[in-house]
Amino acid sequence: MDALFDVALLSRIQFAVTVAYHFIFVPLSIGLGLITAIFATKYYRSRDEKDGAAMHFWVRIFTATFAIGVATGITMEFSFGTNWADYSRFVGDIFGAPLAAEALFAFFLESVFLGVLLFGEKKVSPKFYTVSAWLVWAGSCLSALWILIANSWMQTPAGAELASDGSKAVITDFLAAAFNPSILPRYTHVIVALLILGAFVSMAVGAWYLLKGKHSDFAMKTVRIGAVVGIVASCAMIVTAHASAVEVSEEQPTKLAMMEGMYNDEVPPLYAFGWVDEESQQVITPFAIPGGTSFLATGTWDTEYAGLNSLAETEKYGEMNVADMPVNLVFQSYHLMVAMYGLIMLTAILAIAFSMRGGRIATMRWLQKLLIVSPLFPFIAIQVGWITAEVGRQPWVVYPSTSGPDGVSLLTNNAISQAVSAPELLLTLALFAVVYVFLFIGWVRVISHFIKRGPVDAVAAVESAAAAAPAAKTCDAKDGE
Repeated sequence: MDALFDVALLSRIQFAVTVAYHFIFVPLSIGLGLITAIFATKYYRSRDEKDGAAMHFWVRIFTATFAIGVATGITMEFSFGTNWADYSRFVGDIFGAPLAAEALFAFFLESVFLGVLLFGEKKVSPKFYTVSAWLVWAGSCLSALWILIANSWMQTPAGAELASDGSKAVITDFLAAAFNPSILPRYTHVIVALLILGAFVSMAVGAWYLLKGKHSDFAMKTVRIGAVVGIVASCAMIVTAHASAVEVSEEQPTKLAMMEGMYNDEVPPLYAFGWVDEESQQVITPFAIPGGTSFLATGTWDTEYAGLNSLAETEKYGEMNVADMPVNLVFQSYHLMVAMYGLIMLTAILAIAFSMRGGRIATMRWLQKLLIVSPLFPFIAIQVGWITAEVGRQPWVVYPSTSGPDGVSLLTNNAISQAVSAPELLLTLALFAVVYVFLFIGWVRVISHFIKRGPVDAVAAVESAAAAAPAAKTCDAKDGE
């Protein structure tokens, strides 16, 4: 019951719900943006009406997803001022610039050229139309960059100093703040994850058509393109995941300790799974590779890392109360993300192996069914990865990273709006839930309609015209008689 009156906790829950919901559609729009651009390029090269129908199919799916993603993102940004006023005051000098840049450069780029895709096909050249598809995808990736610059600064502050009165962070070097220590590994890691999701959704759509025996040509092309993007992105994920893990080990020691359930200084083993007993401060697991995490982070098997208990005794992390740390939540979310990656890689290998050459996937119903449910793997990985990143930096909203400027940190409990009450948060959380359910149902109905309809528009028009041609000739002949 105490949680119902904890303003800080309720503010965090409301923001988490908003972001998690928003992050259903952002990964889809970025991942499917690449699939759309690939089909647009394929149509530009072939000028085959079937490829044109496939391109229009993905433009419709992308547009519906993009629209609801924009709507849910606006709610998230408003909450900075309503629920996190003290946070906004503290980071406003830094946080405002990337958010403004995202709107001015990335969002406008994406929106303008999406307009070309929707309304300009007959008004621009085929080459310009194809380039527009790629610019829409580039705009979505650029948008993600600016948002992640803001978020990464919260993880690893740089290019700023604490104001003389201690009330806020003041920017001293914009480039250093933008290119803070975690931005490159985190951005590449996120973008690769989103491309995997887009690839798996495209494979799921193709597999569904194969299972139903509909649009077989489109289905095989879609599965093959998704399989290629999926296997390339899944292999790239190994590199970006390693870079991200190294960054965490160097800059965010408390997060690393929670990810591996380390309360005391040790050479961290590699756990496949387990359970953190927070009372006894032990990881309960039947299997672990001694020194495995050390090897992944440093290339050696004997690197010792500080545990939460010793970190709490340092000046930098002295405000941390180890007993209140959500260690098991971070441990479980991190290891679930890794487990999902195993399923992602296995599925990508099966898809590429059986969709190329002979296309045996066309008769493999078990693989078709696996591909239909496979988008759940990257979706779960993305959501629990976000939980790992954000909950792992608690109890700070601006984390005191290893290389961060002295004093530039902010506890989450000190970042909330003082004028917002628990009943107001509960009411708005309930209203958000109701509205989001209706929005999601509407989106699902629209997407289901597009998928049920299939990529038939252009093809149907051609076939209708072809069927009408003989009838027209017959009528002309009769008129001539």
